[in-house]
Amino acid sequence: MGKSLYEKVFDLHTVRKLPSGQYQLFMGLQLIHEVTSPQAFAMLRERGWKVLYPHRNFATVDHIIPTHTQQRPFEDSLAEEMMQAIERNTRDFGIKLFTPETGQQGIVHMIGPELGLTQPGMTICCGDSHTATHGAFGALAFGIGTSQVRDVLATQTLAMGKLKVRRIEVNGELAPGVYPKDVILYIIHRLGVKGGVGYAYEYAGDVFDRMDMEGRMTVCNMSIEGGARCGYVNPDQTTYEYIKGRPYAPPAERWEEAVRFWESVKSDPDANYDDVVAYRAEDIAPMVTWGITPGQSISIDDVIPEKSAFPASEQSLVEEAYAYMGVKPGQPIKGMKIDVAFIGSCTNGRISDFEEVVKLIDGRGYKVAPHVRALVVPGSQQVRDEMVRRGYDKIFTEAGFEFREAGCSMCLAMNPDKLRGNEVCASSSNRNFKGRQGSPTGRTILMSPVMVAAAAFAGEVVDAREFFGIGAVKGA
Repeated sequence: MGKSLYEKVFDLHTVRKLPSGQYQLFMGLQLIHEVTSPQAFAMLRERGWKVLYPHRNFATVDHIIPTHTQQRPFEDSLAEEMMQAIERNTRDFGIKLFTPETGQQGIVHMIGPELGLTQPGMTICCGDSHTATHGAFGALAFGIGTSQVRDVLATQTLAMGKLKVRRIEVNGELAPGVYPKDVILYIIHRLGVKGGVGYAYEYAGDVFDRMDMEGRMTVCNMSIEGGARCGYVNPDQTTYEYIKGRPYAPPAERWEEAVRFWESVKSDPDANYDDVVAYRAEDIAPMVTWGITPGQSISIDDVIPEKSAFPASEQSLVEEAYAYMGVKPGQPIKGMKIDVAFIGSCTNGRISDFEEVVKLIDGRGYKVAPHVRALVVPGSQQVRDEMVRRGYDKIFTEAGFEFREAGCSMCLAMNPDKLRGNEVCASSSNRNFKGRQGSPTGRTILMSPVMVAAAAFAGEVVDAREFFGIGAVKGA
């Protein structure tokens, strides 16, 4: 019987089986940012340890960096302290750091692929839960805690148990106005936020085969929101074309060898899976969250479900969501007033995300509603530079959006970009937890970038297909 990519890559990186039953797994790449690394480096210093393989560790700054200005020192003294700490730690331990001065700074899950650091068949870790993003390339990518960041710095290995593998197939053709963000929200809606516990998710089928790499990254990014430890797509020609020529990609003389290896780690046609689920692309509509978990979602045409539609174990959380969000069962999500619109994050801060919006608004005179504060935040400096080169900055600014510098911004709000009071935010980010966007009473509604743009202009949650006439625009 054949093997899945998960099994092959796991086995290739296993150093030994531990007495605990876990495996010592070699990490081909660790990505580091300023929030979860200071304590890890401090623990190395306390023990007099070195970083074993500095060349397999790369760092950036993203969570705390302000996006309205990156002038130093930062206004937030804690942010400046964390910035200085990562500068000192990476310098002292010989690790490459991508600061704004390099022109390659950005969200950690954006710069890895941009620079060609992320490649098929790798094991990748980072002290950030959305490390699953890198699975889009056929890598096994894990979010880890600070003590594990220390372990990888010191040994380049992690202790891990083996996961089960669930193959998630989506076949057919997505309707106009339905995007990768809708696909992953739909999957989480169907399987639940705990459905993936103990699993790696393998995404397969027509829909993923046709997706570009940025769409696959969006899907894999939110695997963690469905409870999975990681998610991946098998590498193919789309993957190889994306990687080729990037700074850390295999050089020309080793390219064919690299592709042969990448092809070898793909799941075998007769691979065995612990579970297989299949969905029809035609059943997926634009998705929006109504509650306080990514699984509390509905299609834009649906109404907020009754408590009785949920298992008994989830009903208290559903009641909590009703109260926090100020909604009632039977109420449509369409028409809910918003105060803030945010397009960005490691989920949807890539050039294609902004491009989809620009296709619909350029030259059409749309303006952000007077009561809405709207932010466009590129996920990396490379994306920002490309947006400026294409004139997207002017298009968004003329439409009433604030165009910002690269960073995590309002996704986690560990920087000045925060909700105020009980504001409602239409957000292209990945989590709608209570207080996630900086205010303990702020409310988040997750949706695709195009849906966020439509909400920004309408001042309320709307169906972007109707608002922009997407079917007509796309010739459907």
